[in-house]
Amino acid sequence: MVIVVSLSPELEVRLREKAAQQGQDVSFVATQLLEAVLEWEVQDSEAAIKGIQQGLEDFEMDRFRSFDDFADEQRRKYNLPADS
Repeated sequence: MVIVVSLSPELEVRLREKAAQQGQDVSFVATQLLEAVLEWEVQDSEAAIKGIQQGLEDFEMDRFRSFDDFADEQRRKYNLPADS
């Protein structure tokens, strides 16, 4: 299958540079990059769903804390000012 994609001149330069550094054909490198991004997207979605499911299970089992406790911890952790 042939798909035509228009790239900005800057992105084309970056892609060609990457292909040259790897000693590979530009089409091959573009295909590898697309495969990696698509796989990452699937894994990221699966991780998000798993995290949401875990959060719901924790909530149902009364394993949670108040938002105020969470906010206080984040303020201490990142040295943020307290709310006025």
